Amino acid sequence: MQFNEFEKMVIPFKDKLYRFSLRIVGNAFDAEDVIQEVMVKLWKKREVLETVDNKEAWCMTITRNMSIDWLRGKKKPTLDIADRHDIKDHGIDAQSQMELNDLQKMVRNCIAQLPEKQREVIHLRDIEGYKYKEIAEITDTSVDQVKVLIFRGRQRLKDIITKKKLWKSN
Repeated sequence: MQFNEFEKMVIPFKDKLYRFSLRIVGNAFDAEDVIQEVMVKLWKKREVLETVDNKEAWCMTITRNMSIDWLRGKKKPTLDIADRHDIKDHGIDAQSQMELNDLQKMVRNCIAQLPEKQREVIHLRDIEGYKYKEIAEITDTSVDQVKVLIFRGRQRLKDIITKKKLWKSN
């Protein structure tokens, strides 16, 4: 495999890999370092990469594992990616933007209260848009377990939000 083929294969989801690593390691500089190491590892395993059916899920799995290894080496806790990125919509007025930012911050704080596995699968499903099967491959769990984690995470999130009176339950 030539470099330009590798580039066409991996670069389209490099940003997803970075965001996923950032969510795990909690630091933009560390996430960049992890992604550089991931790219080197992918290049070294390019022959294997060519044979993989779901290249993106395989790369996400490598990113997850290398991010966790990075944390173990640094011995520091993970932070939520939501604390590092604010979504900005320039199409609304400043007051609405402030209200939206406040609501997003409250929801991120609620998500941060979820157990790590639930937080991880909800991030992959609801933020990154992965399918259940892909999440199962990335997290090395069964599809049924992914569904259970997402269901329970969303239920718990609903309970947390309702208790904080951010949303009225019917």
